[in-house]
Amino acid sequence: MFIIIGGAGMIGGGLAAELARNKHDVVVVESDKRVCEDLTANTGVVAVNGSATDPEVLEEAGIRKADVAVAALRHDGDNLAFSLLARRYEVPRIFSRILKSQSKPAFDLAGVTKTMAIVDAFLSQLVLEIERPNLQHVATFGNGKANIVILRVTDGSRAADKSVAQLTQMKGFPGDCVIAGIFRETTDEFIFPRGNQKFRVDDQVFMAAGGDAIRKAGGFFAS
Repeated sequence: MFIIIGGAGMIGGGLAAELARNKHDVVVVESDKRVCEDLTANTGVVAVNGSATDPEVLEEAGIRKADVAVAALRHDGDNLAFSLLARRYEVPRIFSRILKSQSKPAFDLAGVTKTMAIVDAFLSQLVLEIERPNLQHVATFGNGKANIVILRVTDGSRAADKSVAQLTQMKGFPGDCVIAGIFRETTDEFIFPRGNQKFRVDDQVFMAAGGDAIRKAGGFFAS
């Protein structure tokens, strides 16, 4: 996955490092040359020195081929400008940091996939949502060590038409995931699953686990 991040501060730089560790192609656009140099030296992430609100700089950074754009700049106005440019370049998914809650309607109108208030900006949460589009984050506990998420079962995934017992016994499925419930929209029912309960396509599965475990488990629910 190719990801472009506007801003290399605490949020942008930390996110870039985490995504790079997960083997994604990441480019960060940052106006401070020294910050760019430090980020590349410490993480190996490619950093382009320039304004993240300048179309020419974004093109140099490769925004035309980006799968995800993340606005992590210091001001809502800059993040909104970056998000609008990302939409102009037809980036499929756009995430943005916001500092003022009253700014959110503008970001919604700009077509931003998800906004995150600074107090909610846990990197593990954002990484999960970038990597797993079929995942919806519900809550984080223990400073990001545990998460509750909702995963949608997609057609052709390994979980489709398998029972809970069959899924948890598959090679590679993490043992420290707890499947707490299944919401089946077609019948408007919430199921507290036992081992013989089967997953159906479009089921919403409520799961609790650590970030790494959820990342691994998510691959079983997406085709």
